[in-house]
Amino acid sequence: MARMAGGEGYGLAIWHRGEMAGQVEYNYFDRANRKTELGYWLGAPFQGRGLVTKSCRALIDHAFGELGLNRVEMRCAVENHKSRVIPERLGFRQEGVLSQAEWMHDHFHDLVVYAVLADEWRAAVAGGVPARRA
Repeated sequence: MARMAGGEGYGLAIWHRGEMAGQVEYNYFDRANRKTELGYWLGAPFQGRGLVTKSCRALIDHAFGELGLNRVEMRCAVENHKSRVIPERLGFRQEGVLSQAEWMHDHFHDLVVYAVLADEWRAAVAGGVPARRA
């Protein structure tokens, strides 16, 4: 709530058939550079239903539309293949790997950085194809 009140980002619950299935969030807003990063998690019983993909798509549309941002990023642990499928499915391009960028479960993880730009997203939506760029 404090991040939302301060305009610094916010999270939203993902609901499925009356149960909270997970969360999707804007981790931060960098207004000077017109960008944000999305984060998400989903409970195991709800995986494989497209809930995170659908939720992220809505937040990306909102970021490029109402928020007027130019760039959306996602960062996923290199070894977390289930998480990496989300930006890949949404047409984000892989930009690189950050070595030992996140401490979780008692050790550091390398993070893959994915991104999509507003013009890429709009072109993909208009053409009905994923927003991929070589």
